[in-house]
Amino acid sequence: MTDGNRGLSLFLRVCLPFLAGYFVSYIYRSVNAIIGPDLVREFGLSAGALGLLSGIYFFAFALFQLPLGVLLDRYGPRRVNATLLLVAAGGALWFTQSGSALELTLARALIGLGVSAGLMASMSAFALWYPAERLATMNGIAFASGMLGAIAASVPLELALRSLSWREVLHGVVALNLVVCLALFFVVPEKPGAGRASALGTQLREFAAVARDPAFWRVALCMGASQLAAVSLGTLWVATWLRDVAGYTQAQVAQSLLLFSVVMIGGYLGFGRVADRLARGGRSTLPLLAGGIAVASLSLLLLAAGARTGVLVLWSLFFGGATSVVLSYSLYSRRFPKEMAGRVNTALNVFVFVGMFTGQWAVGLVLNLWPQAGGGYAPEAYAWALGGLWLVQAAGLAWLWSGRRLQM
Repeated sequence: MTDGNRGLSLFLRVCLPFLAGYFVSYIYRSVNAIIGPDLVREFGLSAGALGLLSGIYFFAFALFQLPLGVLLDRYGPRRVNATLLLVAAGGALWFTQSGSALELTLARALIGLGVSAGLMASMSAFALWYPAERLATMNGIAFASGMLGAIAASVPLELALRSLSWREVLHGVVALNLVVCLALFFVVPEKPGAGRASALGTQLREFAAVARDPAFWRVALCMGASQLAAVSLGTLWVATWLRDVAGYTQAQVAQSLLLFSVVMIGGYLGFGRVADRLARGGRSTLPLLAGGIAVASLSLLLLAAGARTGVLVLWSLFFGGATSVVLSYSLYSRRFPKEMAGRVNTALNVFVFVGMFTGQWAVGLVLNLWPQAGGGYAPEAYAWALGGLWLVQAAGLAWLWSGRRLQM
């Protein structure tokens, strides 16, 4: 088999099923931005309740990250991801049958648990099958596949909801979810030597070594702070901002979400390619990472300050710049052996998803402080919500940059 054929076979049999899993997980992650108004009408949800309902996905996700890292390194990404995606399918079916806000919230948490391996399993598989100098590009491809899921949850979902109920749409997502499970179980090969992890005690001691590394806290807190702003907005609250502040219709909101997803795909792929080029030349990718977050932070500050001209450009710069956070995984994981990839990446991911949950819920709580207006939330409330998110994101960037000499 030639190198080209071998590379294509590797992509089709290993990468594509994992990318499909992350694609499905991102549909689950983003779907509330479009079906949120239906849920509010049907279940009488407040802004805080909607934020909790959407954010609980991230909370359950975060709680399982440390055990997930051990499982990935011990049993391999294929089996772990396929099994957990079955849990996600069960949670989604429960979500469609829920009769109360409490049931919706618990089902959403189960979905979050089920898709918790989507990205981390992909990264662990890439670390097993690809050389280190290609990891930033492969991780960028993984994130881009997630944004394809976000695209599917924008205009296509809005169009589907014109003729189908939100429950029927989710049934279709569950069917796709099950197809991915089958592919992971029966198509993806086992990497020779994978799954032969150290004893559990040794694995836990290696986890402790990660936690003792000062660079870990710089990277992890910056990632959490940046994603607290970017993902809490991108998967829910930017949609309500466009409706309540910019006056967009539901169709225009969906089109804007599609635009932001395309921009983020470009960001993930572009940052990954540039980072690998820098790494091959022996140069640090930290300035590239920090520069992207700085662009995002400045754009968010302008939006929080009340900018109303070129808002789609500002939001695009915000979401595009924030994609540079993907470089954190490859930047930090180079400090440890590839056999620890699952634990290293999931340790970072704990902070990412705690940030996402906190940001999504906190924005809802802030919006609740003002009376609702015209079926939406008070426009003036968003300035305070965005300002708070900007402050956290900027503080995380400053914390990372002040410890830049610790990074590789």
